[in-house]
Amino acid sequence: MMKHLFYISALLIFTSCVPLKKYQDLEANYKKCQEEDAGFKTKALDAENKLAELKSHTDVLEKEAVKLRAENESTKSEFNKLSAEYDRVSQTNEALEKKYAKVLSNGSVETAKLINDLEKTRVELQKKEDRLNALEKELNQREKVLVEKEARIAELETIIKEQELAVEQLRAKIAEALIGFKDKGITVEERDGKIYISMEAKLLFASGKTNVNPDGKSALIDLSKVLETQKDVDIIVEGHTDSDAMNSSSHPQDNWELSVLRATSVVKIMLANSEMDPMQITAAGRSEYHPVDPNDKAKNRRIEIIIAPDLSKLFELISAN
Repeated sequence: MMKHLFYISALLIFTSCVPLKKYQDLEANYKKCQEEDAGFKTKALDAENKLAELKSHTDVLEKEAVKLRAENESTKSEFNKLSAEYDRVSQTNEALEKKYAKVLSNGSVETAKLINDLEKTRVELQKKEDRLNALEKELNQREKVLVEKEARIAELETIIKEQELAVEQLRAKIAEALIGFKDKGITVEERDGKIYISMEAKLLFASGKTNVNPDGKSALIDLSKVLETQKDVDIIVEGHTDSDAMNSSSHPQDNWELSVLRATSVVKIMLANSEMDPMQITAAGRSEYHPVDPNDKAKNRRIEIIIAPDLSKLFELISAN
């Protein structure tokens, strides 16, 4: 009898350890996801701030270029006006010199007056010539600055256009890879320079579960094969739920855990079935707080994969100048 009691006690202790270990593993995974989520939010905020800084910097450069063009036009106008005045004074000086040569024999008084007028004209002519030289130097300097600014703006705009084209080409490639799932709750669109892939939860998960079903896994593998060649992007996988509260004693216990664990499941499948760089991808949970349609819970239960281009080249260009 005692022996049976011993075995029963041992069995109870052993079976109670399994749920405890699973709980501890889930708890550790949840904490890790929360930390990654916090890191992602910081990274996303930094990226948005840098992008805003880039746009502001480009706007400032363009305003400076416009102002410089206006100043150049004003300087050119003054230069042309002064050139005309210089020509007029030069003609007057030539006339006085001719007159001076003509009246040298007509008496000292008239000669002295003419010499005085000629000297005044020469002084005025020299002042205008000096001013013309100064204006020409200033104009050349402004032209040089304007050319440099316009070249810099053109370089920035070229990089931005190249990235916009690359984003559009990647969006088309992703849409083509997922075309077989078009009617199964997948959308691919480009907004604000980023690609947003939305997958309804019904394609990926059973209700309240975090394991990806076969159809969803197939879609994720197709997507990961496209993304594994993209080395200049950052990828965020976001889990979203509806507003229905979860009342479960096991994990996931609430919508925060559900959204984080689902995002993590998606990331693991993508990494396990491709050569994607784990440094490029982040899992994050958004719970119920970012609905796409307050009146449609099914649409709110989703996975969003956000692909953002690497802006380091633009920031390096700004820093270098």
